[in-house]
Order: sequence, then C-alpha cells, then structure tokens
Amino acid sequence: MKNNMGTIDRIIRLIVVAVIAALYVTGQISGTLAIVLGVVAAAFLVTSLIGWCPTYAILKLSTKKG
Repeated sequence: MKNNMGTIDRIIRLIVVAVIAALYVTGQISGTLAIVLGVVAAAFLVTSLIGWCPTYAILKLSTKKG
C-alpha cells in the first residue's frame, strides 16, 4: 500500500469525522442517518490515519504531493 492521501486531505477527513461525532453526541442525527454517517466517519477515520484510500487507488488518484 503506497500512501495516496495528502496532509490537507487527511485533515479535512478528520474534521468531517469530528463534525459527525459532534452531531451524534448532541442528538442532531439519529436512526438510519446516524448509522450511515457513522460508517462514513469510521471509513474516513481509518483512511486518514493510515494515509491510504482504496477508492483513490481504484481510480488511480492521489492527493499526496510528489
């Protein structure tokens, strides 16, 4: 696995994770929407921590400089 995510991309994903978590904790989202956004948040968290996105790999994209 070669890293394919740049720093800004990773930071944006972590911000999205934080927003989704805040919405859930404050009760702004619930039910099916909370589950779907929870899955998205989990995927964003994992991909931002490891620096590799499988969707980017399939599409041969990279936001990493160099």
